[in-house]
Amino acid sequence: MRNVASYLKCAVAFFAACLVIATPSFAEEAELEALFEGLQTADASAARQIEGRIYEIWSQSKSPSMDLLLSRGREALSEGENKVAIEHFSALIDHAPEFAEGYNGRATAYFHEGRFGQSLEDIRRTLELNPRHFGAMSGLALIFEEIGQTEGALAAWREVERINPNTEGLKESLERLEREVEGRAL
Repeated sequence: MRNVASYLKCAVAFFAACLVIATPSFAEEAELEALFEGLQTADASAARQIEGRIYEIWSQSKSPSMDLLLSRGREALSEGENKVAIEHFSALIDHAPEFAEGYNGRATAYFHEGRFGQSLEDIRRTLELNPRHFGAMSGLALIFEEIGQTEGALAAWREVERINPNTEGLKESLERLEREVEGRAL
C-alpha cells in the first residue's frame, strides 16, 4: 500500500510540474488568439500595437542564448550587415530548428541580399512553423512582385489581409495587383 501511495504522489507531482511548465504556452496561445481577433477590428493605431505584441510573443524562444542570437541577427539587419545577420540567424536555426523567427529573420536578410530562392525557402519554413506569420507572408508577396509573379503576390497579399487587414500599404498593393492581374478598373 505504501508503494502505491508513493507512486501516486510521484505521479501527481509529475502531472503538476507538467501543468506548470505548459501553462505559459497555453497562456501565450490564448493571448495570441485574442490578439489576432483584435486585429480584425482594430484601427490602424491599435493594429500597430497589437502587431508589436504578437511579434514580442513570437520572438520568445524560451532560451537566453537563442534570444541573444535573434537579437544580434536583428541588430545586424538594422545596420545593413546582411551577411552577418545571415550568420547569426543560421546559428539560431542550427540550435533551434523549430523556432520560426530564426527562419523569418534569415529570409529577410536573404531578401536584402537579392537571394530570393533562399529567402523563399526560409519563408516556406517560417509559415510551416507559424501559418499566421503575416510578416513572412508580406515578404512572400514582395518577392513574388520582385520576380514578376503578380498572381502569387496578389494571393499572398490577400492572405495577409485575411489575418491582418491593417497592414501598412496593403490596400494600395491589393488595388495595384488586382488591376494588373484581374484587369479591374478600381
